[in-house]
Amino acid sequence: MKTKILALGLAACCFTAPVAAQEVTGNVALTTDYIFRGVTQTDGGPAISGGFDVEADGFYVGVWGSSVDFSDATTMELDLYGGYAFSGAGFDWDIGVIYYAYPDSPSAGGDQNFVEFYGGIGREFGPVAWDAKVSYSPEFYGEIGQAWYLETGIGMEVVEGISVDGRIGASQFDDVPAADYEDYQVGVSGTVFGNVGWDLRYHDLSDGGDDSIVLSFSQSFGG
Repeated sequence: MKTKILALGLAACCFTAPVAAQEVTGNVALTTDYIFRGVTQTDGGPAISGGFDVEADGFYVGVWGSSVDFSDATTMELDLYGGYAFSGAGFDWDIGVIYYAYPDSPSAGGDQNFVEFYGGIGREFGPVAWDAKVSYSPEFYGEIGQAWYLETGIGMEVVEGISVDGRIGASQFDDVPAADYEDYQVGVSGTVFGNVGWDLRYHDLSDGGDDSIVLSFSQSFGG
């Protein structure tokens, strides 16, 4: 079953306040394993990924792609997304939609492509950052019906430039409840050479699947 991590560490999951001017940013990353919601997307092997985002007054659109290995002819994931991020009542909010596409899948996109709607909330409590998010797909990967993903996490900077975080997520499938499971992760992240991000992360599952340790390096530009 297809699943992956939505971001490298808690920082990637926190929300940004609206900006007055249009901003274009990009990113590229190398990782020893592409994990989505606790499950490898590259058969335990490395992946390269990258994308672009455009934001204006809190509204954003973006595209992100990664290499994958599903042990079939599928070699690429391409995500298209858009949403609105804003602050209110002392919290940061994020709502949007994301379309997961697999252009070279054997099913010509019929079985593997799916859409998710999401909403998130975040807030800093002193040195600790907290966030939570819910994602809903009316027809999840493999056309298995409705699916939900609930997640939450906390993180903090322990020394200058070094942060730690932990997350827990729950995947729920309305039509196949026996497939429900939880995933867990803890990580440490920072930067090297001034602006190259690194992330070392441990992933585990509640259903007896393989645990893993993943090392990633990323670079952002623009903005």
